[in-house]
Amino acid sequence: MSDKNIIYIIDTSAILSGKQINIDNARMITTIRVSNELKPGGKDYQNFLFLKEQGLDIQNPTQESIEKIKSISQDTGDIARLSDADVEVLALCLDLNKDNDVIILSDDYSIQNVANSLGLKFESISQKGIKKSFKWSFRCTGCGKKFKDNINICPICGSAIKNTISKKKSLKKM
Repeated sequence: MSDKNIIYIIDTSAILSGKQINIDNARMITTIRVSNELKPGGKDYQNFLFLKEQGLDIQNPTQESIEKIKSISQDTGDIARLSDADVEVLALCLDLNKDNDVIILSDDYSIQNVANSLGLKFESISQKGIKKSFKWSFRCTGCGKKFKDNINICPICGSAIKNTISKKKSLKKM
């Protein structure tokens, strides 16, 4: 164990899982966008309030880290799969990872894929988690043309564009 502080970044899927999050000797942090995804009144919101009572802090990532996450997720092909809250969770992890031991708690496979590509730690809370990292590409279902960016309709033939895996590789060791 290092002398660094242990921090868990909590994403929306971890709260929505309904699983009890027991973290001893560590800080819990989330972002304002994650808190905004939870509507007051329901069980999920009650879980969120309980976590806040247990010390869950809300912190915003830097704009620089947000831009880096958007760029990396564009490269991995996950950009269309990530919400603004997901981007903030990854960016906050990037910000805090410099001086701390930071782990993202998330069942979101795209968050895990981008985190892995950056060498950031993550743990699933109710799902198995990713076994391999993916690089996504976009292919027309009609003419087969591949596109770097995610678009809905092929400009060549007018067919729908589908996400396809262009590369698979083993997860980075953390």
